[in-house]
Amino acid sequence: MRDLAEGLSQAAHLVVTLDPDLIEITALSLKVSMGATLVACVLGLPLGAWLAVNRFVMRRFVIAILNALMGLPPVVVGLIVYVIFSRAGPLGVLGLLFTPTVMVIAQVIIITPIVASIAHQAIRDLWADYHDLLISLNASRLQRIQALLWDGRRALMTAGLAGFGRAIGEVGAIMVVGGNIDHATRVLTTAIALETGKGEFGMALALGFVLIGLSILVNLTLHMLGRTERGSRW
Repeated sequence: MRDLAEGLSQAAHLVVTLDPDLIEITALSLKVSMGATLVACVLGLPLGAWLAVNRFVMRRFVIAILNALMGLPPVVVGLIVYVIFSRAGPLGVLGLLFTPTVMVIAQVIIITPIVASIAHQAIRDLWADYHDLLISLNASRLQRIQALLWDGRRALMTAGLAGFGRAIGEVGAIMVVGGNIDHATRVLTTAIALETGKGEFGMALALGFVLIGLSILVNLTLHMLGRTERGSRW
């Protein structure tokens, strides 16, 4: 109990005084996760809308694969990305291994299926409501997708926030490809693992408080967006 009390006291002090290491780690975490979320949205939102609007052979199979990819093991993703970007790998010449860039790439692979799947479900419901109207207006497929993406922007923001929430709490893949290098690739989750292993519970708890705060903020935002979306339909 004494160690826990001391750890909590030290953690509170680090958070209140805005410890430089804590700020640096948090800033890099946000940079990597927000960058990955942005790229995942650029890729996943149009993909989800396209799957909702178009009918083609093997469509159900593609959707099933997309949903299955939501459960990709992060460590396996990290291993694959590591092999690709290692010196012996096909993209090793780029020298991106153990950099924030390759951490973003790994997170994009993990969260894009999540964003695309949520977007598909949201756009599918909108497409059922707007199908006849858009067909009667003789809208092209691109115009249909653009209209549905715009009208479903609140639900699509939910998809983006869900992806960000998944990214900010991810540890396995970025530990493998980032290496948890101090002042270079150390983020909240990897730093927590390191500080806990070192017995530095104060810093570990401080990092945990920040991570919990970010998770709560994302969930509150999702809740408010969900209520706004429901209210706009009445």
